[in-house]
Amino acid sequence: MKLGLPKESQAGEQRVALIPANIARLLKKNLQVVVESGAGLSAGFTDDDYLAAGASLATSREALLTESDIITLVNCKGSQFDELKDKLKPEQLIIGMMDPLMHPENVQSIAQTGATAIALELIPRITRAQSMDVLSSMATIAGYKAVIQAAERAPRLFPMMMTAAGTLKPTRAFVMGVGVAGLQACATAKRLGAVVEAYDIRPAAREQILSVGAKPVELDIQAENTETKGGYATEQSDEFIKRQQQAMANVLAQQDIVITTAAIPGRKAPILITKEMLDGMKPGTIIVDLAAETGGNCELTELDKAVNHQGVTIIGPANIASSAANHASQMYGTNLENLLKLLVSDEGELNLDFEDEIVKDTVVSYQEQVINPRIRDLLKLPALNEPKEEE
Repeated sequence: MKLGLPKESQAGEQRVALIPANIARLLKKNLQVVVESGAGLSAGFTDDDYLAAGASLATSREALLTESDIITLVNCKGSQFDELKDKLKPEQLIIGMMDPLMHPENVQSIAQTGATAIALELIPRITRAQSMDVLSSMATIAGYKAVIQAAERAPRLFPMMMTAAGTLKPTRAFVMGVGVAGLQACATAKRLGAVVEAYDIRPAAREQILSVGAKPVELDIQAENTETKGGYATEQSDEFIKRQQQAMANVLAQQDIVITTAAIPGRKAPILITKEMLDGMKPGTIIVDLAAETGGNCELTELDKAVNHQGVTIIGPANIASSAANHASQMYGTNLENLLKLLVSDEGELNLDFEDEIVKDTVVSYQEQVINPRIRDLLKLPALNEPKEEE
């Protein structure tokens, strides 16, 4: 089988789905790997690096997209999806991040071509799939980079310093939401010398916050069903969010840096910081809103812009993981390589075992049908019989 690695065409995307080290190991699966010229250059990997790993260069992008049995991507959405959907053919397998819960109509478009699609955002959060979890990998990058961006914008240094010119007080940093990105943000801010506090509605988060050297902020409000089976925070009622905002205003007024990370899969991000709360914050405070791509946790967040409100700067980064393209590609590539090792036999044959939880959850289109129940529900399609294992 031929595995194709195209260059990402989405504006601003610098990552690549597989790096040369992944290619060298995948060749042991008897796969033929074809790479588009320049695919890894923005991430620091040259065509010669891929050739040395055993890949060959495609004669053209068109040939790669139409002749590959498997196409591996970082982004299968936006302008890149628009380009790809008209080139897909029956029985071709496309793997990448598709944002399927926000854009289920794209999955339906792929199904209509007869191609099989795997959405990497749907990797189940089970122990066996941790090595394939691209969302956690990219969230690690995002949490780190959010703090670096905040430090660059901040009008003060992070660590306490005792100098001949007096003592500089440490920066106070506050992280809202401590999933993978939030915990990495806590750890990074702590390493830079900040006094770090964090908040999450999930009771289990307290020990996680302490484990990275931060102090848990506890609000006198109660929430129910705070966590899904997959480890994500659940969506809360409007009443709870209003009480949370009121209790959080005093905490925010004391901070110099705020990192927000709260997201609900397939939904608009909850507003955690209102305009009224911003009014009470200190001039010079920096907010980095990692939920900007799904609407933002701050009421005034604008995607890919820095908004100034009475001296408070709100940054809404787009595709922040791409800003660390080399390591982001290394992590993404390893996740994808591990998934491919599950899907491809040692003889180089694709084996989609729908009895396997990972395959069952991530394959979204198969044999001209949208087969993922969550996406069928979003599309208001009737329930479908379970697909049989591919022979």
